[in-house]
Amino acid sequence: MSDRNPDERLSYEQARAELAQVVERLEAGGTSLEESLALWERGERLAADCQRALDGARARIDAARSTPES
Repeated sequence: MSDRNPDERLSYEQARAELAQVVERLEAGGTSLEESLALWERGERLAADCQRALDGARARIDAARSTPES
């Protein structure tokens, strides 16, 4: 996992990459229950961050499409 400050805003790409690392660690096993739970919770936060970024991008695209051309 990352050494980042948990309050630091990650870009979509950074959050997606860290989420992939979390999934790999969970799938590999060998972690304690506590560590697995912490990884799961981090993954949930990262997934939510990614979804928010995608929703924001979709809203920007929709707004651009609805703006009449000059």
